[in-house]
Amino acid sequence: MTVERKGPTPEEITEEDRKIRHLRQMVDFTSILIIQSEMDIEEARQHLAALRDLALRLFPGKSEVFDMIYGPRLKRLLIEKYNLS
Repeated sequence: MTVERKGPTPEEITEEDRKIRHLRQMVDFTSILIIQSEMDIEEARQHLAALRDLALRLFPGKSEVFDMIYGPRLKRLLIEKYNLS
């Protein structure tokens, strides 16, 4: 006899929420850091790569989701900060 699992446990939901909040905070922090600092574009790209790596450690296999949700925002940040076209 097998027991079917109907959905995530309350603990799993709490952990997922914690990870999402942490990622949002890091996206906001990284964005502010890039905007307010005098770093060059290469250093900014390194920070964004580290942010993406963090997201993939928190949510393995979800790179497309990160790119879809945060990609446009982060791309716009680089365009505005460094006058890219």
